[in-house]
Amino acid sequence: MHVLSVSSLKGGVGKTTVTLGLASAAFARSLRTLVVDLDPQADVSTGLDVQIAGRLNISDVLTSPKEKIVRQAITSSGWTRVHDGTIDVLLGSPSAINFDGPHPTVADVWKLEEALASIEAEYDLVLIDCPPSLNALTRTAWAASDRVMVVTEPGLFSVAAADRALRAIEEIRRGLSPRLQPLGIVVNRVRPQSVEHQFRIKELRDMFGPLVLEPQLPERTSLQQAQGAAKPLHVWPGESAQELAADFDALLDRIMRAGRITDPAEETSE
Repeated sequence: MHVLSVSSLKGGVGKTTVTLGLASAAFARSLRTLVVDLDPQADVSTGLDVQIAGRLNISDVLTSPKEKIVRQAITSSGWTRVHDGTIDVLLGSPSAINFDGPHPTVADVWKLEEALASIEAEYDLVLIDCPPSLNALTRTAWAASDRVMVVTEPGLFSVAAADRALRAIEEIRRGLSPRLQPLGIVVNRVRPQSVEHQFRIKELRDMFGPLVLEPQLPERTSLQQAQGAAKPLHVWPGESAQELAADFDALLDRIMRAGRITDPAEETSE
């Protein structure tokens, strides 16, 4: 089971939208996928077409990461009505904000890792949608992760936030979790015709070199439309949606190589 945190230390860069795009790519590829909704806004749960009310959720898991509670907080995504496959959600909750203090204890930081260990055999890929800050919840996600994908946009403040995120990943790798590594930086909401955007992308490449992942993700309404309808991008009609789906497929390929995840299509052909 490979665990990837999708993070940004700046709000409004489309981090949750990227998480949903990756989830759609993984579901289309038939990877057994779990999405952990750690952001108190709980938008990724909504985008995956699940009802939050009346169920156990991430707050219950962080209170007590016992296997029984973890299983009760996981539900199948409504996406499975589109086609067969495993795409589950560890439900988000606004009350997760109560666990997002600036100074978590060591025991608290390892609770998600403990929770995921009990279901490790059941998934190929876990995607964690992190809050846009570097408090306890993000640290908890990173401690449970193998890699972190940093989401940014081609703007002045976002470049600084990406730099902060990479420094923080290195700090946690050295101090807490030696297996943690950055997967790289995804540049989202790119307008190819914008001179400013091209300047900022060059700035990112100059600063971070090969950590800037290809492809960059163009600004498209199709992803928001699919998200608003709680449908996977890969089944959304139109050329724009399919081009963006191909971009997420390419990013998923990178994740699978980094995590040595076997492609189910290759397994069946053997």
